Order: sequence, then structure tokens, then C-alpha cells
Amino acid sequence: MESPDETIEINILERRLLSGSTSNEYASADDDTVLYSASFEEMEDNYVKYQTALWILYSLLLILAWGIGVFMLLYLPIRRHILRKDFRSRKLYVTTNAIIYKVIRPVPFPCFGVLKKEKHVLLPSVADIVIEQGYLQSLFGIYSVRIENAGVRRPASDDVQIQGIAHPRAFRKAVLTRLSNMRSEGFSRQASVTEGPQSSISGPLPGAWMPLPGDMILHTLREVESSVKKVQALIEKQAPKSAPVD
Repeated sequence: MESPDETIEINILERRLLSGSTSNEYASADDDTVLYSASFEEMEDNYVKYQTALWILYSLLLILAWGIGVFMLLYLPIRRHILRKDFRSRKLYVTTNAIIYKVIRPVPFPCFGVLKKEKHVLLPSVADIVIEQGYLQSLFGIYSVRIENAGVRRPASDDVQIQGIAHPRAFRKAVLTRLSNMRSEGFSRQASVTEGPQSSISGPLPGAWMPLPGDMILHTLREVESSVKKVQALIEKQAPKSAPVD
């Protein structure tokens, strides 16, 4: 049986599906250029305080219910240690093709190892970046960022939710700016493909002779002169027939 250290949760189904049906465009998001790296360390103390307040509230409620809250209060120092280890390990990147989120989360009893989690969200599948803040979060200055999926609507629980980003609006701006650039590049490629054949057909053929304006005028004058001569010849032929007889 594998130890908890070897347990790795990687939710990259979208990458595998696309890499199987198309080229290796998204085969290795880790090798893409990092456009933005989110920061967490400034919010560590606030995040731990927020989670501690939640834990104490739950503990008090469970003390009134079944008395289990007493054990939860005794577990609080270990809980705070796990929260700090979890928070310090968080990495969030925006690359040219995907959003990458990595975290190493200790199990409830740290002596048994850690749980590694890595999430890749392809940028074309992102519908929006939602910034949320509840009442208790506002007391500690904590924000939650939720990455909504495009296409078929899935439950909100399937969306990627991350707490404690130091500058959530900067992260949202980086994602939406990259999405806008990708769509602009796609439109420009489509326009170049559709306009290419039309321009080649409407343009002059290579090697075709194009008469100069002076040559065209001379050619026209010669045609007029030959027409006048033909008319004169017909008039001269008809003149003797129409003359009066003595």
C-alpha cells in the first residue's frame, strides 16, 4: 500500500483530452512561459487567524451539541501548524495556455505525510474569475477566488476555489487579459485565412500584359479611322446609282 507521501492528486483531465485529440499544444503547461505569479505570503497571518476563528466557532457549537468540541479545541495547535504548512506551499501561476495551482497539504496528523495536489485549468475553458468575500472573511481581509468553467455548466463545487490570494484583482486582470489576447489572435488568424484566397483571385495574374493608356488611345483612333474609311467607300459606291438619267 502506498504511503501518504506518494499520494498525488492531479486534476488535469482537460489537458489529457486535448493532447489526445489535437497536437501537443497543451501537453506540458509547466514548460509554458509564466505570465503572472500570484502572491500568498502577505496574507499568511490573516488566513491562519480566519481559519482559527472558524475552528473555534465550530468547536463551541459541537461542545453544546455532543461535547466533541472539547477535543477540537485541544487539536487547535496542530490545526494551526497544518494551516501554515498548507498556506506556505501554495503556488499559483498564469501561463500562456493554462492556470496552474499547486499545494502540498499535510494530512490531519502530520507524522503520516502530506497530500500533493496539482490543478491545471486550460485558459480556453475559463469563463470568468469570481472574487468573493464573506462577512467573516472581510473582518480578516481574506478573499476567495473562484475559477468558473466555460461550456456545459457544472456544479459550483467543481470550480477551482482558492483562498488567501494577496492581490486577487491583479490575478483576475492577468487571466482576462491573456484570454482577450488569445481571442484576438484567433480572430486575426481566421481573417487572414478567409482574405488570402480572395486577394489572390482578385489580383492580376503574374505575367499578364496590361496595355498602357497611350497605346489604348492609339488603338481606338485606328479603329475609328478604319470605320470612317468603310463608310466613305460605301457612299462612293452608291453615288453613281442614284445619279439622274438624261
